[in-house]
Amino acid sequence: MPSGARRAKLTPLFALTLVRNMSQPITAPESPARAWPLWKPILFLLVVAVGLYYVKWQPYYGKAFLAADSHSIGNSILANPADSPWLAAWQYALVYFKAVWKAAVLGVLLGSLVQVLIPRDWLVRTLGHRRFSGTLLGTLIALPGMMCTCCAAPVAAGLRRQSVSSGAALAFWLSNPVLNPATLIFMGFVLGWQFAVIRLVAGVVMVLGIAWLVQRLTANDAPPAALQAAVMPQAKTPDQPFFGRWIKALWALFWSTIPIYILAVLLLGAARVWLFPHADGAVDNSLLWIVGLAIAGCLFVIPTAAEIPIVQAMMLAGMGPGPALALLMTLPAVSLPSLLMLNKAFSAKALCLTAALVALCGVATGLVGLVLM
Repeated sequence: MPSGARRAKLTPLFALTLVRNMSQPITAPESPARAWPLWKPILFLLVVAVGLYYVKWQPYYGKAFLAADSHSIGNSILANPADSPWLAAWQYALVYFKAVWKAAVLGVLLGSLVQVLIPRDWLVRTLGHRRFSGTLLGTLIALPGMMCTCCAAPVAAGLRRQSVSSGAALAFWLSNPVLNPATLIFMGFVLGWQFAVIRLVAGVVMVLGIAWLVQRLTANDAPPAALQAAVMPQAKTPDQPFFGRWIKALWALFWSTIPIYILAVLLLGAARVWLFPHADGAVDNSLLWIVGLAIAGCLFVIPTAAEIPIVQAMMLAGMGPGPALALLMTLPAVSLPSLLMLNKAFSAKALCLTAALVALCGVATGLVGLVLM
């Protein structure tokens, strides 16, 4: 066929193909991802700064001077329990939630906003891997938060929904209460700086060691089904309106953490009479009490820094430094409510290992106090 005829025959075919292609929607699966709007991380940092200043930084600044002047930050939250378990549960819940409700609201707010304001690929690159550097970074970014274990739990759950590794999320969760800079300052003024130094050194070992070890021991375990369901769909919905995505994340986080949190606090409020004895001379400086109080500390729930007046009151009643250090390590680190709040973010094996290792660290620290103090 002559070249002119061939060209004449192909030109209409080429034109028809071009028109069809232009009429179809353009998809570019291999094109680079759309740039993340700068206002989103700026908004997140603004909420973090304003929220922490109002809930934590400004109140703790004044409390540090109170601790330095009076060598006290208040009465023990365990004092004067009612005889009736129902009344004891109600009384403790009122005192506890009055102390933590602002931080609890902030924790749920940040845990939901981190899912819609911070790009997931950035979190995966910085905190999603299993290297020790991710665990260390998770520890460091928790230090300004200074939240109790239950208020930090929603943020840890939100990070897990953004594919953050278990080691980094666990380190963030544990570091908030254990390495709280304000608590360490209060502890030095109230209980003595030797307690603060031991808590700091043992706390660093506890946070980094437990987060790293639990991640290694559960590396091949399947994540909870609820976590898989939360992670997968988000990649398909980047173009949904921000407000709708945030409300959805907020509701899912609230429903999976807060109801069980309230119920567990009521339960522990009723059980506080049996968990912590108050009779003068009942708690001596022995291994038996170190083990018993380390385990009790892993179950009970307290507001931020409440372990200090608790230990101060029990030491005035005759408790030795060994059991005191065991409580100072385990009371703030984990609790039954916070463990239950994270049941959809971590496997049951990971949470049980975390609680057991926290109790073990509490016993080890108590033995150090038994020898050195």
